[in-house]
Amino acid sequence: MTFKEQIQELNMSVKRIVSFLPSATELLYEFGAEDMLYGVTHECKYPENAKTKPRVISSVINSDELSSKEIDAKTCQLLSEGKEIFTLHEKNILEANPDLIISQETCEACAAHTNQVNKAIQILQKKPIIHSMDPHNLQEIVESVNKIGEIIEKENEAKKITESLQQRIKYVKRFMPKTKLKVLAIEWIEPFFTAGHWIPEMIKDAGGENMISVIGEHSRKLSIAEIIESEPDIIIMMPCGFDTFRTISEYNKTLKDNKSWNMLKAVKNEKIFAVDANSYFSKPSIRTITGLEILAKIIQPENFLNLNVPENSFLQIK
Repeated sequence: MTFKEQIQELNMSVKRIVSFLPSATELLYEFGAEDMLYGVTHECKYPENAKTKPRVISSVINSDELSSKEIDAKTCQLLSEGKEIFTLHEKNILEANPDLIISQETCEACAAHTNQVNKAIQILQKKPIIHSMDPHNLQEIVESVNKIGEIIEKENEAKKITESLQQRIKYVKRFMPKTKLKVLAIEWIEPFFTAGHWIPEMIKDAGGENMISVIGEHSRKLSIAEIIESEPDIIIMMPCGFDTFRTISEYNKTLKDNKSWNMLKAVKNEKIFAVDANSYFSKPSIRTITGLEILAKIIQPENFLNLNVPENSFLQIK
């Protein structure tokens, strides 16, 4: 049974939505359905108008004031103690009174998880439909557009969006070098984490040979020994939730004077890049296709000179 059929069987329509997921918030704005959105999370900052929506979720960790090492330590501490990383604002969720809550299952540490959904259901008198987005590769990200489009009766808009995304992916995949450079994407700096989920596929589609991580698998801790052994030609720093400048700042504090790091071929050849992970890589949003284009420009600059990407979406670290 499709979601649309489920809604019809329940004799209801979706008019009020709460998003527990920034990529869902972005998509609703892309659909022009922002008037249906009555609650978002602290991470829903794109587009700019999303910041004006009532927040139903906040983080207990102030990542703006902590280093990557401190953020990791605090997150691990909370999880090990069984404490919440996120807080549900009960007043705002009650006022939102949603017909639909869009959540996720991809990463417990990155967005509101099952506990907050369950709390919302418990306090809401009218029980909403729950739709969980759980993409692990580009095709599933694209397909999520159709699923949301079906739920909110925006199938035509969804078709236009997905066709455009597919064309952009197809354009990038046209250029495959005979000899592929070895590319390592790092999702966290201290400690090192691999970049998993859709990132390995993005590197492959952009013409690189992805190192260490596997398409569709979760990110995991990574040792400097593994990085040395993989001998990457290019290293792309994409700490989850950081923009380009925050990434460079963290890099300079933790790696710039690291002897083992500076022995790497990619470092010696100045093939280290920082990207705006928060906008184009960390979330399973339609902007990951822009992330694919950014990777193409990094890995195959000669083939994508005329491909435009947002300003400061990536910078070479020297």
